[in-house]
Amino acid sequence: MNVEHGETIEIPTKGFSDVIDISREVERVVGMSGISEGTVCVTCIGSTASVTTLEYEPALVLDLQELLEGIASADMRSRHSETWGDDNGFSHLRAALMGPGITIPVSEGRPILGTWQQVVVVDHDNRPRSRKVRIQVSGE
Repeated sequence: MNVEHGETIEIPTKGFSDVIDISREVERVVGMSGISEGTVCVTCIGSTASVTTLEYEPALVLDLQELLEGIASADMRSRHSETWGDDNGFSHLRAALMGPGITIPVSEGRPILGTWQQVVVVDHDNRPRSRKVRIQVSGE
């Protein structure tokens, strides 16, 4: 029988591709679900943030932020920013490239992640925010 369990968490962010490790929250929600075999989907609600996996260590976080700045600079010209005057066109582009969420297999009641693989939210917007992240577990 297929079972579903979900929770929406809220996390404060600083913007400008701030990277926040939410692995413990994902593990907690999977554990509370009682699901032993299935999947967990983790999605950031909004168009200027992403969810991915990364070895969450300071140097690699800086490397990711530097890479994103090189791809879609915070001071780049953007028609979106010119249209709306919010100067965050770059954040929408970064989020579109990385995507809003990921799906992770669950086995024996735990998300299957590598030793150095953490689940992270990357907030690309140009200001601090309170981000809602949906963690949805499905399986048996």
